[in-house]
Amino acid sequence: MTLFEQAQTVIPGGVNSPVRAFSAVGGEPFFVKAAQGAFLISEEGRFLLDYVQSWGASLFGHAPPMVVDAVTAAAADGTSFGAPTKREIELAERICALVPSVEMVRLVNSGTEATMTAVRLARGATGRNKIIKFAGCYHGHVDALLASAGSGLATLGIPSSAGIPPGAVADTIVVDYNDIGAVEAAFAAHGGEIAGIIVEPVAGNMGLVAPAEGFLQGLRDITERNDAVLIFDEVMTGFRLGVQGAQGLFGIQPDLSCFGKVIGGGLPLAAIGGSRALMEHLAPVGAVYQAGTLSGNPLATAAGLAVLDAVNDDIYNSLEERAVQLQTGLIDAFEENEIDAWVPRVSTMVGVAFTNDPITNYGGAKAADEAAYASWFHSLLDNDIYVAPSAYEVLFPSLAHGAIEVQRTVEASYEWADGYAQLMGRTD
Repeated sequence: MTLFEQAQTVIPGGVNSPVRAFSAVGGEPFFVKAAQGAFLISEEGRFLLDYVQSWGASLFGHAPPMVVDAVTAAAADGTSFGAPTKREIELAERICALVPSVEMVRLVNSGTEATMTAVRLARGATGRNKIIKFAGCYHGHVDALLASAGSGLATLGIPSSAGIPPGAVADTIVVDYNDIGAVEAAFAAHGGEIAGIIVEPVAGNMGLVAPAEGFLQGLRDITERNDAVLIFDEVMTGFRLGVQGAQGLFGIQPDLSCFGKVIGGGLPLAAIGGSRALMEHLAPVGAVYQAGTLSGNPLATAAGLAVLDAVNDDIYNSLEERAVQLQTGLIDAFEENEIDAWVPRVSTMVGVAFTNDPITNYGGAKAADEAAYASWFHSLLDNDIYVAPSAYEVLFPSLAHGAIEVQRTVEASYEWADGYAQLMGRTD
């Protein structure tokens, strides 16, 4: 019995997060025994060059010494207290110092908790119920945010998961990403009822989709005119795209920000941050309730501080150089073999979609060739290179990925592209 078969007897689908099951690309997932730097080590002893990097959480690669040392020292003092600790203050202060839009922080355990709290806070602060989200943007498995829609101007949310009653998304309005006109129309129809907008400032859950010029500024202008709350879901982009995340990259300050992944240094930790006026609506100061037994966990705060104390502009410049090398190499590999591919990059994140058209929204992402992606995925995996097992995800080079590792990935992609092109009859 394989580990996957064994897992399926005690874990639904054999995994604890659906994308890990390889359903989108076919085949059977490997199981990880350990990781170091740019590599995963499977239970069978394979060394896999890893571009998932815990879905972007591992900015410095796996098990960087400063994080391991910090967690080891913290664990010796105890793993959970259910009471305040000094490091919670220090981590909150560090986030506030780095991100100008954030004056106060509430620590939580996951990105889902952060976005759930942000939506509740927006509703509590405004006294309104409706929230605008964008098709293809993922904000965790919050009932109200697990809604999507096809193309259209402004569509009331439809649940995209069993177990969510229609009423849970009745106040969710879904519009297309990058369509500022649809947002204007939603406010024209429901303006006095809309508490806020939640958006991935760079969408990373429908492949990599950058905001169109003026899109984020348009959201900022609309929310300000309508006294609504602008929420940036920076769980993925926060401290991944730069010291100030996407909001620093694009020069837009939201009212609330959700952080995760990088700020936990690879441990379960997330945060919501914003202005003092908004954040003080949270209990125990205000009437908006939020709580968590493990919030501010001492191991997670130790890891998070170790990472945030190490970030600076030079770090991100180095990481972006690797991302540029990866993007340009992949583009060359696909173009030389006449493979239709869209390989976008936003700062340190890289996307791959097999389509001839630039992708600007969820509809474009869904039109890409998932079979080609699955073929590329398995070809790379056969060469001990691991990219996301889904065409709707992103590549995350880390600071542990050197030029040699990136070139190895490009060469493997050339090999796949040549074989795939011949298979499809596009070359001699």
